[in-house]
Amino acid sequence: MTDVFIIGGGPAAVSCALVLASAYRKEIASDKKITLVAHQKGSYLQDALLNNVYGIKPGTLGKDLLQQSLSHLQETYPHVEIIHDEKVTEVIRLNDKFQIKTNENIYWAKTVVVATNSTATFSIEGLNQYVIPHQNSNPAKNRIQLKNNNHLVDENIFVAGTLAGLPSQVSIAAGSGAFVATEILTQWNNGIPTHSHDSIKK
Repeated sequence: MTDVFIIGGGPAAVSCALVLASAYRKEIASDKKITLVAHQKGSYLQDALLNNVYGIKPGTLGKDLLQQSLSHLQETYPHVEIIHDEKVTEVIRLNDKFQIKTNENIYWAKTVVVATNSTATFSIEGLNQYVIPHQNSNPAKNRIQLKNNNHLVDENIFVAGTLAGLPSQVSIAAGSGAFVATEILTQWNNGIPTHSHDSIKK
């Protein structure tokens, strides 16, 4: 059983995992297990050339950033479980937990974060009921999103990035994932607003 199961391998998913993982020194998060299914083949970054993203060197290729971000997560927070080469096909709520099926395995989680892209080919059984047309995309692109209220789709189901109905920008997606992480940390802290960052101050 994992505490948070993150679906996706792009900026929103990895940013969510980074912020959650960085809170491991906090009592509320010290025993929490985080799992990420790093399915990146459908990421919009695969063909991107990044010149306008805060903190990223101009000319960086999106496909390189995808790999670098996963390495960052794995090297800095090795307690995060990263699953490669699997695709989620079903998310089913069973009482107070979720059963997540991939093309190879079955996992169990208390909270699910969905941060895949917003193409109309989205199909995860148990989540299709939340699909609506994308509210911030050119209708000609036929994008979709999951219906949500401030990133919350349903109890203990969060969505982040373009699938949350946000514009397709790397910085926005990363911030969306980080926001969802702080919402989860706040849940763990009994509703008291919580964030996680390090400081050089003593």
